[in-house]
Amino acid sequence: MEDHARALDLIIRKGVPGNKYNVGGLNERTNIDVVRKICEILDRLAPSKSPYADLITFVPDRPGHDHRYAIDAAKIERELSWKAQETFETGLESTITWYLKNEWWWRPLRERTYAGERLGMLPNDASRQSVPSR
Repeated sequence: MEDHARALDLIIRKGVPGNKYNVGGLNERTNIDVVRKICEILDRLAPSKSPYADLITFVPDRPGHDHRYAIDAAKIERELSWKAQETFETGLESTITWYLKNEWWWRPLRERTYAGERLGMLPNDASRQSVPSR
């Protein structure tokens, strides 16, 4: 989180108006690798009766689904001398830790606004499933 905030601050102060800068840490991962890493961190920080990875259910892709996420941050590194200080693992763990410590912030949203259903599906798609809660 701090890496991203530092990048935005640098762009505001030194970026060229009208230019675009991608902020990333050269940490390309497949979606399943990200999910498995989240499960691994949760197993350590908030253990449950069974491993979180047991909750992974493969479902049909949404229309337009991204199979991987990758950001080319070469321009911000080259032009503004910005470099990520966090690794993928440390950044993900600090984000998960924040959510675990700040349930007061996200719980009302989960209860009133988003019940965990799959988003981005066609209205009549029979494969819609709710996300299990623990």
